[in-house]
Amino acid sequence: MSEVIGSTSVIVFGCDHAGFLLQQHLMEKVKAHGFHVIDCGTDDELSVDYPDFAERVAERILHQKAEKGILICGTGMGMAIAANRHRGIRAACCYDANQATIARQHNDINVLCLGSRLSDEAVAFECVMAFLKTDFDGGRHQRRLDKIDKNAA
Repeated sequence: MSEVIGSTSVIVFGCDHAGFLLQQHLMEKVKAHGFHVIDCGTDDELSVDYPDFAERVAERILHQKAEKGILICGTGMGMAIAANRHRGIRAACCYDANQATIARQHNDINVLCLGSRLSDEAVAFECVMAFLKTDFDGGRHQRRLDKIDKNAA
């Protein structure tokens, strides 16, 4: 686990209508832990299309405006699919802190996807903190990521 987190780390958030309330809760908690937060929306619980927000978050990361991203929809799955369409984004749905830790260690995910209908606030926050605190292990895992990048369209 990384010893230094927060203060200068920039985390970008995006959600659809189903993830709005959870996103509001998580952004406040992440700010309280010393992170700078960028809110890419949505701004309320009115129906919107999740790919629009996945794109906003991906673009911020790819243009180095943020180090990591967090996307929230009803299940997290739609957001993960949409985010992974962007070369250089490695998004994964995680439903507990152990999954988030392993996804960082082994897959170097830069976007955590959460399901507001599948995780309560406490579990979602545990996932977020595991995601933000855990470093990539490199080594054999880097070799595998290089193969994925080589085969990406």
